[in-house]
Amino acid sequence: MNSNKHSKNFWIAVLLWLAALVTLFPFFWMGSTALKGARELFLRPPVFVPHYPEWSNFAKVFTVAPFGRYFMNSAIVAGLSVILTVFINLLAGYTFAKYRFKGRKVLLLMIVATMMVPFQVIMVPNFIIISALGWLNSYLGLIIPRAAEAFGLFLSKQFMDDIPDELIEAARIDGQSEFRIFTGIILPNCRPLIGVLATFTFMWRWNDFIWPLIILSKKEMFTVQLGMSNLIGQFYVEWNLLMAVALLSVLPVLAIFLMFQRFFVQGITTTGMKG
Repeated sequence: MNSNKHSKNFWIAVLLWLAALVTLFPFFWMGSTALKGARELFLRPPVFVPHYPEWSNFAKVFTVAPFGRYFMNSAIVAGLSVILTVFINLLAGYTFAKYRFKGRKVLLLMIVATMMVPFQVIMVPNFIIISALGWLNSYLGLIIPRAAEAFGLFLSKQFMDDIPDELIEAARIDGQSEFRIFTGIILPNCRPLIGVLATFTFMWRWNDFIWPLIILSKKEMFTVQLGMSNLIGQFYVEWNLLMAVALLSVLPVLAIFLMFQRFFVQGITTTGMKG
């Protein structure tokens, strides 16, 4: 019996290791290519570990294009989006979870249904609105259209359903205002949820490519993803520089995940997708 159990655990461990290797190999290849010189890029058979690592590729990236400015733009957009989106989602989720008003279920259903609408369907109307507001080539144009998302609202509502109503009633009896209850009682109990929302929002806004491509034409407003696309020439691609900046662009997302890892895992397991 124990032998069968150990054998089963062994093969599960083997499968998990194989899955981990398959997942990590693109990151390894990205780092390896970033350190290669021009001569090693297209050798056959391929070189997995560069013989003469060229660490200068990481500095050279900032000389071929203003990637310092691009990183700053992405950081501003992703950072402000996290603050705004998380606050809106938490406030809306709290409203749907703890307040009873006419049409609540229908309104929630309509909002959740928007998750099934592809972004390609709404990007033209969004562009027309942003253009009419004069927000092309601006941070407002990048941040506002996607500040409130149905996924975050639904996740917040599901999480806050489990917060006891007695806490809110006790605070009301003590004379606290509704906003004070939200900030003083609800938010401290939502740290795992905030970790999940912050991680997802930062990752989505940092990696966003289509929307910045549509509304940005001035190079000084480009984000990192747009800057990377400009490294792809018509006849030649400097893969080592492209992989170097791709590797650098992964680091902020990794840092955010590590920062919220504890809350992220707890939030994913406790929020759930219950009906």
